[in-house]
Amino acid sequence: MSINRILKVSFPNKLVFGNGVMTQLAEELIQLNCKEVILLTIKPLQSQLAGFIDELQKNNIVVITDTSIEQEPTFADFRRILSELKNSNADTVIGIGGGSVLDVAKLVAAQLDNTQTLEEIVGNGLLKGRSKRLICVPATSGTGSEVSPNAILVDDENQKKGIISPYLVPDMVYADPLLTLSLPASITAATGLDALTHCLEAFTNKFSQPFIDMYAFEGMRLIAANLEEAVKNGQNKEARSEVALGSILGGFCLGPVNTAGVHALSYPLGSMFHLPHGLSNALLLPYVMEFNYTANPKKYAEVAIALGCRRENTDEETAVAGIAKIKQLIQACGIPARLRDLNIPQESIPQMAEDAMKITRLLVNNPREITLSDAICIFNAAY
Repeated sequence: MSINRILKVSFPNKLVFGNGVMTQLAEELIQLNCKEVILLTIKPLQSQLAGFIDELQKNNIVVITDTSIEQEPTFADFRRILSELKNSNADTVIGIGGGSVLDVAKLVAAQLDNTQTLEEIVGNGLLKGRSKRLICVPATSGTGSEVSPNAILVDDENQKKGIISPYLVPDMVYADPLLTLSLPASITAATGLDALTHCLEAFTNKFSQPFIDMYAFEGMRLIAANLEEAVKNGQNKEARSEVALGSILGGFCLGPVNTAGVHALSYPLGSMFHLPHGLSNALLLPYVMEFNYTANPKKYAEVAIALGCRRENTDEETAVAGIAKIKQLIQACGIPARLRDLNIPQESIPQMAEDAMKITRLLVNNPREITLSDAICIFNAAY
């Protein structure tokens, strides 16, 4: 750990976690004397949320619903939504869904009455404030967006851009694992592996922090032990709950430490080929681990222990067992193991590598420096 690295943690003011806690959110909003809420969610959740919306409306709370986010959001998507909502009198913005919906909800809450343009807040710490109450309710167990200071949008040049600010950490988080019961196996697997990657990249980060390592280690342990069951038996509430908690722990890692090489290299897969973010990470995770582990065998050995491996004779042997365990987990969850399995053309690798090298805010965290030629080698290994 760098001795000059200062630990900054922005936690939500309130986190409510547990099966069925969604029923308490309406009561909370009524007690807070809310007058008008903006609800950003997804169409598949509308039937599940009908009772919640009805309860608010019975108590004279105006509900404005937007379900237009269906994939990773763009600058254009955000501008359109903000334009449609700018005349509302909402005092509260609620995001209920996966990371894309939560990211947009966070930015809507910040930008509804902000004079800064979207372009002016892209980057780290540039957003000057937020006056609307912000509540996030995750409906997947993966992104950790509900507790992180990050929001990711695809810009007009088709590049992913991060907006990072403590003002994007919600005031309240209601995490109800029961909302994840209806998730298809493929989404459960991809988002779960995304959450595992958050924990793993924070734990092995060049700027790792002992305080965050606690969350990262336990997050890896919970997800590795329960994800396969959550994928194969989606109605298993205990497995769903454990993976959901692991995802939140991964989210706690994203502000103070953040991710590294896996995420940087995964961005072009999303922007160029529109692969879901979690799937992109899963495809690259074992190959970035193979590249990285020699830079810090001790940390990667601890990763293997968190994943459920036994300790071998050396840290290097233990670390290699951890990489094998990740490959087994990806296979068990039914996730494609190779870029070629998704018809990614091999001739696009040089361009993907060039795009990945632009994600310097994440590459700087990687335990081993990744050059352009290294990135090409990692993509080819994953091919």
